[in-house]
Amino acid sequence: MAAAAEGGPGAHFIESWDRNNDSIVTLAELRAKRGDVFYTFDSDENGFLNAEEYGYFDDARQADMEGQGEHAQGKLGRVQEGLVMAFNDSNGDGQVSEAEFFANAKNWLALIDRNESGDVTPADFGPQS
Repeated sequence: MAAAAEGGPGAHFIESWDRNNDSIVTLAELRAKRGDVFYTFDSDENGFLNAEEYGYFDDARQADMEGQGEHAQGKLGRVQEGLVMAFNDSNGDGQVSEAEFFANAKNWLALIDRNESGDVTPADFGPQS
C-alpha cells in the first residue's frame, strides 16, 4: 500500500477502506465496509441507526481520527461529510435505514472521487493540480 506507507493525504482512509490492499477503494469495497459499520452500530438490530446509535458512530469516527494530524482537523471534509447522519438520512426521518446507508455509498464515492475515476485512490487527496 504505497499511500499508507508514505502516510500521504488520504492514507488513513485508504488503509481503513481498501479491503484488498491495492491502494484503490472501489464502490464494492465502500459498500462492504459500510455494511460492517452499519451492523456494528445498529445495536438493537432493527435495521435502522437512530440518533443515539449514530452518536456512537460519530464518537468512534472522532476517536479514530485522533492522532491523524491534519486529517483530524477537517482536511478530509469530503470523507467526513459522507459519513454524517444528515448525508445518509435520505428521507429526513431522523434515522438511517440499512437501505439508505448502502444506497449512499455511491453518492459518497462521487463526493470523494475528485478525479472522477470511479474509485478512490491517493490521487483523490492532497493539493489539486
